[in-house]
Amino acid sequence: MKVKAKLKNGVIKVKAMAKHEMSTFNMMEKKTGDRENANFIFHLTGTVNGETVFDMSTSQFLSKNPIFKFQFKADGFKKGDKLLMSWTDRKGKTGKGKGKIK
Repeated sequence: MKVKAKLKNGVIKVKAMAKHEMSTFNMMEKKTGDRENANFIFHLTGTVNGETVFDMSTSQFLSKNPIFKFQFKADGFKKGDKLLMSWTDRKGKTGKGKGKIK
């Protein structure tokens, strides 16, 4: 997972990309005849210094290798702190990435 975070005027803006195929129920039904083989990211979390700053549940309707953009107030966070991002998919696989706040 690629993560970029920039601090400007008291706000941290984040851009993160998760590498994932994101196969939907319909795609798997056409491909294998079994919808249960669908696999997509369903949960995404971001933390700075152990504090959760982003927590999101998703669905099958994201693109392959989805890009997430969000922002949050820099209350207590500063340049150089590390933003840790992680995701979990339907099959239990996880992905992680980190980036320093610039």
